[in-house]
Amino acid sequence: MIPFNRQNLFGNELRYIEEAYKEGKVSGDGKFTKLCNSFMERRFKARKVMLTTSCTHALELSSLLIDMGPGDEVIMPSYTFVSTANAIVLRGAKPVFCDIKEQDLNMDETKIPELVTDRTKAIVPVHYAGVPCEMDEIMKIAKENDLFVVEDAAQGVDVRYSDKYLGTIGDIGCYSFHETKNFSAGEGGAIVINNPDLLERAEIIRDKGTNRSQFFRGEVDKYSWVDLGSSFLPSELNAAVLFCQFENMDIINERRSDIYARYHRGLFSHEENGHLSLPLMYEKGQTNHHMFYIILNTNKQRDELMFYLRRNGINSVFHYIPLHSSPFYTERYGLTKLPVTEDLSERILRLPIYYSLKDDEVDLIIERVVDFLSV
Repeated sequence: MIPFNRQNLFGNELRYIEEAYKEGKVSGDGKFTKLCNSFMERRFKARKVMLTTSCTHALELSSLLIDMGPGDEVIMPSYTFVSTANAIVLRGAKPVFCDIKEQDLNMDETKIPELVTDRTKAIVPVHYAGVPCEMDEIMKIAKENDLFVVEDAAQGVDVRYSDKYLGTIGDIGCYSFHETKNFSAGEGGAIVINNPDLLERAEIIRDKGTNRSQFFRGEVDKYSWVDLGSSFLPSELNAAVLFCQFENMDIINERRSDIYARYHRGLFSHEENGHLSLPLMYEKGQTNHHMFYIILNTNKQRDELMFYLRRNGINSVFHYIPLHSSPFYTERYGLTKLPVTEDLSERILRLPIYYSLKDDEVDLIIERVVDFLSV
């Protein structure tokens, strides 16, 4: 069986875990957490990065940080993981869904202005599949309407947009290091603080609403509860694993790029023949090749291909059920129509892509897809 995803180790993870124990601190904000934070700040030229237990927690921390609350509205795509919306709903605010674009499945920035009201608090662009949203236009809209921008870059770690990295453009950025992501700690995330006005409070909220970090730096003589907060700090064990992944970031990127290109070459003629649609090819650095998907012509064809591949030992998956069609959303907020989201979500199929996927396995997957399309 070729799995859809496989966790990969690069040699030093277990040694770093042992080292964390020898340091005598495994609860968080120790040596490896600091190494991970510093690595991201240097590589992504970020003002401040702090590891969190997950991207879900980074998003929830963001909502606290910008004082999101009842009566607020937040513009975001429906075609994303539920964590993006939960961070909004948990604060009593309302997600307002924007349709996506067919060429990259990202939020359609041309539709954002019509969704802005006097209740809009923020825009949350989601960089789907590690492909950048049109951030110049989104930032322009946000500036014109005095809105926060929180980038959900869960899938967009180490991707450039013009001269900046995803997650470093809006007021706040959020990363994921879940086991399905390119660089994985099993579970993990990070929050990127780009707005200098949010720096001090972000540190406090992340550490349970205390000013303990200031205490450890000698800036206050004792620490206490000074704000809202929660336990957003990951274990040093997760950070130890993640740091080894960061050390191998370039070779991970290179391998995923090779797999992506191999899929594209093998299936391109079938796109030309109208059998399916492929994601775009991008120049180096413009995506991290987080996923390779194909879009079939009908929902029935997509489902039949997925089951055909499974019968042949290949685990492919469709992706999100759009949030605006979920029972929770429709029961609470009513019906919303997003025609492009609804159409594409019914026809997309994600193929396996991970560092240790072999060329002959990629070729086998291509062969089975072609066999199906040729019937």
